[in-house]
Amino acid sequence: MDQIVKNIVEGLSATSSNELIIFIVSILPVLELRGGILAAGMLNVDMVRAFFICLTGTLLPIPFILLFARQILNWLRNTRFVKLVHRLENKAEKKSKSIEKYKTFGLFVFVAVPLPGTGAWTGALIAALIGMRFRHAMLSIAAGTLAAGIIMCFISYGVLGKVW
Repeated sequence: MDQIVKNIVEGLSATSSNELIIFIVSILPVLELRGGILAAGMLNVDMVRAFFICLTGTLLPIPFILLFARQILNWLRNTRFVKLVHRLENKAEKKSKSIEKYKTFGLFVFVAVPLPGTGAWTGALIAALIGMRFRHAMLSIAAGTLAAGIIMCFISYGVLGKVW
């Protein structure tokens, strides 16, 4: 992920402000907040400022995913992207077992752990596919993203090294 973030930062740095770059990185699927905070660290953006920019960028598309994911996937089934739909649904189904068991807390933990394949986008897709209530899903994803952001700030800005 570091290399992807580095390439995006280098590609955008000549034409965009640092804040816009980290916002763009944080709004992208897969990279999300984790990538945005890594980019902010690379660009020497203040940690608190970066945290809120990345949190906003990551959470901005989530309501739309929760509300429209099923309709979009149903529409894509009738296009040449049918294999992509099956892949996304299979990935979401594999990861949904623990979330279904623990509901909102399971979704929170899934989003909060900053590992590849977890995060707000995947969490929202899973919540939409299992029919979780919008309010519960949104609160769990927001809280999980907040927790992941704190963890990533500790890692990316070396706060752990200063504490120990």
